[in-house]
Amino acid sequence: MKKILILFFIYLFFQTSFSQTKTGTTVGQFLLIEPSARVSAMGNAGSSMYGEVFAAYYNPGAIGMLSGYQVQFAHSLWLADIAYNYAAVSIQPGEWGNLFASVTSLNSGEIEVRTVSQPLGTGERYTVSNFAVGLGYGKQISDRFSAGIQVTYMQEMIWHSSLSAFAINVGTIYRLSPDGLHIGASISNFGTRAKYSGDDLRIQFDRDPTRYGDNSALPGQFFTEEFPLPVFFRVGVSMPWQIGNYNKFQFTVDAFHPNDNTESISFGAEWMFRNTFAIRGGYQNLFQQDSEVGLTLGAGVYFDVGGYEFKMDYAWNDYGRLESVQRFSIGLSF
Repeated sequence: MKKILILFFIYLFFQTSFSQTKTGTTVGQFLLIEPSARVSAMGNAGSSMYGEVFAAYYNPGAIGMLSGYQVQFAHSLWLADIAYNYAAVSIQPGEWGNLFASVTSLNSGEIEVRTVSQPLGTGERYTVSNFAVGLGYGKQISDRFSAGIQVTYMQEMIWHSSLSAFAINVGTIYRLSPDGLHIGASISNFGTRAKYSGDDLRIQFDRDPTRYGDNSALPGQFFTEEFPLPVFFRVGVSMPWQIGNYNKFQFTVDAFHPNDNTESISFGAEWMFRNTFAIRGGYQNLFQQDSEVGLTLGAGVYFDVGGYEFKMDYAWNDYGRLESVQRFSIGLSF
């Protein structure tokens, strides 16, 4: 396993030097927005991490590692003031495995309709909204190995036109011991192709604009091409390191192979004090061609009240010329 990981990282390093960008060749890009403030602060290197319900986003194998009941909610004011929300819940109905459900929402807010003849606006407004709902199942097959699967339905809508698709996420996590090296791998958004349809694609068509006297307002419709979803392969390792009774460190690194971009590597670290306060940092998408992301930072607070564990996390991610993105997440487990 170690030799495979080393060869894979070497492959990514050289592959990025010769790859051509495939940006803009897939739909459903909102599926790539990472919800976890904790993992985002650690460079979004989460394929081998578990313990919170949001970990299932990065690797469905983490579902099997969960215990009890958990619920988490995340909010982010995404690029261009787009509102992003993500909620997830997991339950442990019995020894046969854990169940998981998630809801994703992305909304642009109202935008004025402008045309060439009315550049100041027509008085109409439209919105761009994305929605996804996922259901998952995971099981800890042994004390070292866990596997999981998630099925997702997604929809994108621009004014009166929309597209929809189904996707599957699968993943596994292997740990040498609870406090030893963790190895994870997952494939996300493997699913159907999708294309836009709707009222906005209906037009009035003039078959021959040079002729007069014929019908210049024939009903017509634009047909759009089908595009795939952004399939994403992750593989990574993480290592917890306990120092004394109060300090715990965790280091994590991931390698990514997307179908719509070049390969990259992300890494991060976390320092946890008394299982109450955490400080995190990392770097995202190293070696990715034309990348606008980079440094990541964050913190978290955890406390227990009567057997209920509450958590609050914050992350800041650098997006270069697009400035930065901040994430907030809260969670409850019992």
